[in-house]
Amino acid sequence: MKSPEGKLQSECVKWFRYAYPKFKKLFFAIPNGGSRNKIEAKNLKLQGVVPGVFDTCLAVPRNGYHGFYIEFKYGKNDLSDEQEEFLKEVKNQGYATAVVWTFDEFESVITEYLK
Repeated sequence: MKSPEGKLQSECVKWFRYAYPKFKKLFFAIPNGGSRNKIEAKNLKLQGVVPGVFDTCLAVPRNGYHGFYIEFKYGKNDLSDEQEEFLKEVKNQGYATAVVWTFDEFESVITEYLK
């Protein structure tokens, strides 16, 4: 069973692909989280997985930004220290960022970014 955070992300991705079909291949997940065995975790780290990277990326430049990283949260969950560091670094590089806890927040930030 998916986590509540995973369910939210899935619902948002499904809506995005329906609402913005021309960008469906440019909005993608970055699967950094989740539980993995030690061997798989080591291999993924060697392949470039970086702790703290946000859940999704919209690789569409808008309004002076190079793209848009979005982190999904649920309940009282907040950003980890690594996620806070990632947020600061990508903002310094000219990317938009958002942290969303609800579908309505996601819909709002995407609509605002793409207008």
